[in-house]
Amino acid sequence: MNETPLMTQYYKVKEQYPETILLFRIGDFFETFEDDAKIASKVLGITLTKRSNGKADNVPLAGFPHHAIDTYLPKLVRAGFRVAICEQTENPKFAKGIVKREVVEIVTPGVSLSDRILDHKKNNYLLSVVLNNSKAGLSFADISTGEFFCFEIPEIELKSQIENINPSEILVSKSQKNIVEPLLNFSAANIRLTKIDDWIFNFQFAKDLLLDHFKTKTLKGFGIENYSLAIISAGVTLNYLRETQKSQLPHIKNVILYNPSEYMQLDFATKKNLEILFSIQDSGKEGTLISILDRTKTSMGGRMLKKWITAPLRSVDSINQRLESVAEFVSKKNLRKNLQNELSEVGDLERIISRVCTGRVNPREMILLKDSLNKISLLKQLLDTASSQTLQSINDKLNE
Repeated sequence: MNETPLMTQYYKVKEQYPETILLFRIGDFFETFEDDAKIASKVLGITLTKRSNGKADNVPLAGFPHHAIDTYLPKLVRAGFRVAICEQTENPKFAKGIVKREVVEIVTPGVSLSDRILDHKKNNYLLSVVLNNSKAGLSFADISTGEFFCFEIPEIELKSQIENINPSEILVSKSQKNIVEPLLNFSAANIRLTKIDDWIFNFQFAKDLLLDHFKTKTLKGFGIENYSLAIISAGVTLNYLRETQKSQLPHIKNVILYNPSEYMQLDFATKKNLEILFSIQDSGKEGTLISILDRTKTSMGGRMLKKWITAPLRSVDSINQRLESVAEFVSKKNLRKNLQNELSEVGDLERIISRVCTGRVNPREMILLKDSLNKISLLKQLLDTASSQTLQSINDKLNE
């Protein structure tokens, strides 16, 4: 076709990332080409033009300044697209021929570390699903907080669990896509369904990957060794996170066996009709249960409260432990007020640490991390006066 060397390089990279918007760094701009350019122009509201391609036909082009990526990238991801960021990996001044370029990060609806994309009081879950013999293996993770869970259920319960987890993205094998896709009609939310090659849904591959990641010889310590479908699903999730982030993800330190039976199962219709998170009238938050209850002082507390009210406990003992802590805060006004004051100055440690571990932290966040960690000794001094079992347990963890 006699295309230009630059476009030859572009097509080689693009071939590796199908069904992905490729942001291709050229000088001071990120450019998109062909169908990607048409999508970017429409979603981002930027001009669609053409670029010369040697003796080959001109190609559609749309781009934006590289320093504006934090403005434009979230719009593509919120629209449900998977985006690959291809950077120049050498100084153009010293390049011999075409500047070397490579994909340094893939951002998807379920895999993001950016505050511009994430809701600070809502988890952003990536979910993977594998089906076999009327059973389902599931795992879900939030790379921005380091949380990682897996479990198994009867296949008939799959729809309700997807509703409960409410992921932003679901990974499924190409051969099982048609089984899972019809289950997503419960929600108007834009849940991306990402097809993964079937060979990745392999038990030995998943087990070896998990053992390598956690640097252990067995999975017994995680309590998942007898759940083969859960292991496969966890392997798929971890592999996807590693591939998109180009990182070993040291902040994901364990995988937890999730037990749905510990929580009351509220389906999508129930949560909608009770207006727990969103108003029936306008889908806003005003007048909802979460808007009335949420007086949390940190983003981490906001995410925890959301989990608590969308998945209420069933264990009487666990409920009473929480009530005991509430009663203590009610009776000890000074303790409550002092903790609130200190926590109001604590940053989102989970997400800042995740960005540190993946090399995406900025100086402002490092200062906030330092200041937040300095609060721990003060929080511990306050909790030393607490008597309830839950608050004592939290205090003990501050020593770890």
